[in-house]
Amino acid sequence: MSESPFPKSPQAVAPKVIAPKVIALVVAAGSGSRMGKDMPKQYLPLGGKTVLRHCLEAFGRHPRISDVRVVINDSLRDLYDNAVAGLSLMPPVAGGQRRQDSVRLGLESLVAEKPDLVLIHDAARPFIDPDTIDRTIETLGRHDGALVAVPVVDTLKRGVDEDGTSFSGATVDRTGLWRAQTPQGFHYQKLLLAHRQAASGPEMTDDAAVAEAAGLKVALVIGYENNFKITAPADLERAERLMSQQMEYRTGNGFDVHRLIPGDGVIICGITIPFHQKLEGHSDADVGMHALTDAILGAIGAGDIGQHFPPSDPQWRGAASWKFLAHAAKLVADRGGRIAHCDITLICEQPKVGPHRAAMSAKLAQILGLSIDRVSVKATTTEKLGFTGRGEGIAAQATVTVALPLSA
Repeated sequence: MSESPFPKSPQAVAPKVIAPKVIALVVAAGSGSRMGKDMPKQYLPLGGKTVLRHCLEAFGRHPRISDVRVVINDSLRDLYDNAVAGLSLMPPVAGGQRRQDSVRLGLESLVAEKPDLVLIHDAARPFIDPDTIDRTIETLGRHDGALVAVPVVDTLKRGVDEDGTSFSGATVDRTGLWRAQTPQGFHYQKLLLAHRQAASGPEMTDDAAVAEAAGLKVALVIGYENNFKITAPADLERAERLMSQQMEYRTGNGFDVHRLIPGDGVIICGITIPFHQKLEGHSDADVGMHALTDAILGAIGAGDIGQHFPPSDPQWRGAASWKFLAHAAKLVADRGGRIAHCDITLICEQPKVGPHRAAMSAKLAQILGLSIDRVSVKATTTEKLGFTGRGEGIAAQATVTVALPLSA
């Protein structure tokens, strides 16, 4: 067949869509004095994790968030480090005296990163959901800024004070009134310039106000009631109730054994105990961490440690077992879940575990991002019976409670 005399039509090629670089800037530099606790509210425990960690995990697992940076009170760096252990985050940056100063310093720290968009979020709002993050980012495709908010539905009254008593005054028209939440999203360069211009002026309550003062138009994004800010003790109680209602609880069990051979110490639950023997294994043979890892994997139906880290793979020869445990914990977090409690029993005649139990619990709690009271390590013997009784090896069994979203 002869070639057609007509020129070939060029094939339509879809334009390449480049996703914007979006960085979440979480503001956690406040003192939280209204909570009446001995530490800021963002570091208080909520369902086995800190309030801060809940929102960081939400942003960290969202596919459209490129990176996460936290603005902190540098004098509380130890609290921060414990709260975020095991998370993949940008290094934190120190905040300022006012929230507005903290956000500006956080924005300045991102200059070299050159993000397209930035989402500013309060660390004390742990229930931010992926749909709200999506709506915020999508709104920025059409507008200078995006403010997550919920419409006011309650009747508003203006209070009138007389002789130390507040009385109901005029009814305030609620038409067009919204309650601001976070995240508040912006084109990075525009917000940075707006904050620089506002730095020497009066304090503004949020970033939308800073943007509006610079002439930027901020669109409202529908939020939801559960994205509330924890400010007072009653808010923390509400958060605990909400978390329990949204989760199902699962239990996983793990068991592991390693042979004792001549050496200079055993590694159990991340702690090295001087001893005339060591545990034999492909990795560092941390029998406690292996049992705990299997328990976590079992609770979420994700197989066992051998499937994720095969002994036949040379890359895991001599590997530190905290990597296995952190991987299992990440799988839970990726599903929106949390580890509620861990209980490990070590079975051996020697070495003596008792003097090291507190350090073991602290190490496991750090890896898993849990408060230490949620990690139990104890030891027992078999009264000289069996291979552990004869000193031939050490066994460990672990039980874990995991909370997962009902839809998981």
